[in-house]
Amino acid sequence: MPALLLGGLAIGSSPIFVRLSEVGPVTTAVWRTALALPILFLWYRAERARGEAARPGSLADCIALVLPGLFIAADLVAWHWALTITSVANATLLANLAPIFVTLGAFALFGTPIRPIFAAGLAVAIAGVVVLKGGGFGDGHLAGDGLAALAAVFYGGYILAVGRLRDRFSVATIMLWTSAVAAAATLPLALLMEPVFLPSTLYGWAVLLGLSWVSQVAGQSLITYALAWLPPAFSSLTLLIQPVAAAALAWIVLAEPLGPLQGLGGALVLAGILLARKA
Repeated sequence: MPALLLGGLAIGSSPIFVRLSEVGPVTTAVWRTALALPILFLWYRAERARGEAARPGSLADCIALVLPGLFIAADLVAWHWALTITSVANATLLANLAPIFVTLGAFALFGTPIRPIFAAGLAVAIAGVVVLKGGGFGDGHLAGDGLAALAAVFYGGYILAVGRLRDRFSVATIMLWTSAVAAAATLPLALLMEPVFLPSTLYGWAVLLGLSWVSQVAGQSLITYALAWLPPAFSSLTLLIQPVAAAALAWIVLAEPLGPLQGLGGALVLAGILLARKA
């Protein structure tokens, strides 16, 4: 549970880094995953030396490891792009509908029961995100809102796929495969869609390194670690701590206002997580 919460807080910083990036949203997604690879490779090699990291033993294993990489690549492209063409409030609200898709996906694919107390916790937490973002939709762009909702679907698929892998593979193995596949999948899109691939200043590189090492390496690794013990549906609901962290960081870094309404929304998210924990 502490690992999951820390991972959610780390990923909560990603909208700030994306907003500060000197390159486009798709290129930012490429660097987010590519700059993580050296650290993840060294981690994987250290586990291999200790005999702790299992290699995929079949084509089915390889496909299973590739799948979450494709999901997170699609999620990052849709999410980063949505942040540039709709309001941050709308993009964050819609992208955080992932717990709904994880819960429904776990029920439809794996027969995971949906207990009433869990459904109540999910409803309270989602309501908290709505309140946190101002009580509903603000001025946004329909295409951007659609991309943010699509990002929620893809992230739900990522959580479900990683949750199925954790009983067979280590965190380092899953993260290395996922990040490598995501970087390879987003690279052609970045080169085709955006004219600037390299940041022009050291500040721009520092933003990308922060996004990669804080959100991708630390945040996603902690979440992947936690998924060995916590159900995907509960994990995705707990990750609604992300918009609470994002709102606090936006207040500190970007001087965006934070008032009683945001405080109430954050309290509702936490209450929903605690209620779902009882299930």
